[in-house]
Amino acid sequence: MQLENSQNNFISEIKKKVRQAQYEALKVVNLQLINLYWEIGKSIAEKQSESWGKAIVPTLSQELQKEFSGVSGFSVGNLWLMAQFYNEYHSVENLVPLVREISWSKHITILKKCKDNLERQFYIL
Repeated sequence: MQLENSQNNFISEIKKKVRQAQYEALKVVNLQLINLYWEIGKSIAEKQSESWGKAIVPTLSQELQKEFSGVSGFSVGNLWLMAQFYNEYHSVENLVPLVREISWSKHITILKKCKDNLERQFYIL
């Protein structure tokens, strides 16, 4: 009985370590994804300010989907959300570090439903 309890505790501890490692890995992946989306949004916003027009986004979407087949997230709508993401947050100093703390799906909800930075900050926090 003692050996069985000891083994169960050992196995439980290992499972806990695996779950913690998985969680930490997901946080790193999320951070990288948010950083990528920030940079894509920034690039789109910069081209828009150079009067490139809206036609570049569908072209970019098509090229990214062709190049990275099997990777989702590069639809026209999502690329416009990346641009909105950058445009909404880049000049708000207290929000810039916070945006990397939550998932993209939460950002989409916040961007679509919140109308000002104070409301966005509330939901991000």
